[in-house]
Amino acid sequence: MSERVKSTVGRLAALLLGAILLVAAWAKLLDPLAFAEQIAREGLDFLVPASGMALLAIGLEVGLGLALVLGIRRRWVLWPTGALIVLFLFLTGRAYWLWSHGLLEAEAGCGCFGNLVDRTPAEAFWQDLAMLVPLYLASFLGRPDAASRTPAWRRVTVAVAVVAAMLFAWRSPSLPLDDLATRLAPGVEIAAICAGGQTDAESICLDVLLPALAVGEHWVVLTELANERFVAGLDDLNALATAGAGPDVWVLSADPPEEHQAFFWRAGPAFEVREVPLPLIRPLYRSTPRSFRLRDGKVVETVTGLPAPPGE
Repeated sequence: MSERVKSTVGRLAALLLGAILLVAAWAKLLDPLAFAEQIAREGLDFLVPASGMALLAIGLEVGLGLALVLGIRRRWVLWPTGALIVLFLFLTGRAYWLWSHGLLEAEAGCGCFGNLVDRTPAEAFWQDLAMLVPLYLASFLGRPDAASRTPAWRRVTVAVAVVAAMLFAWRSPSLPLDDLATRLAPGVEIAAICAGGQTDAESICLDVLLPALAVGEHWVVLTELANERFVAGLDDLNALATAGAGPDVWVLSADPPEEHQAFFWRAGPAFEVREVPLPLIRPLYRSTPRSFRLRDGKVVETVTGLPAPPGE
């Protein structure tokens, strides 16, 4: 293989690898809170709080991805990229082993692409291995010699992008991005809202779990039963549920059964409250409560917070 061919292959591999890292970073930018939850769950917040670690990791991923896209294949880019890939594979490999031995419930959005990509732990590990490792190794082909200089504008572009990404991730939870950042948006059918198991037969979809939602009009609220905003809006929800001609009201929560029982006796709700698996509803929100309106099994409206009371 000639040096020119090696250089072309290496640049192309770096470009593709960088694009994958940027797509993965985009998913985290849209929902940094879910990424911080994952960091805490994996025990990676031992030096810095999970929220701070999430911002640093997003900045690193954006910086390395953009550097590779711009053709910067220096050691200070490739070696940290390799370490990041090893970390990805360690986490997905560990989740795959635990899941295959029945020690881990399949999480929504396994791997580095977050909630926007639905993958089982097995799919996350093998797909990441097949995508990232060959491209990373090929990125070393035909690297420029150490004496050549990287144009300053490329380094400045990477630095600016890192700062911008961290600032965007910091403000992202307060921006109206829920429809973009989650799997819940107008036009989605509840038959497509599913959580995977180890086999297709073990997966479950929202229309199977709650078949009544597939017919008629309903307001559905996703929340924890102790959520302060949800508790403060109980009177309005009860009024909406008893309005008569309006849609039925359902509250879906992943709280354990004892929490549901305590809530029923404490609040006496006029609406349906159902327990659902967390992997089924976690990809549908960035923060709770979040509500959506269904018409014959299709989402027609989404709301950050609770539905408006009757008459508003």
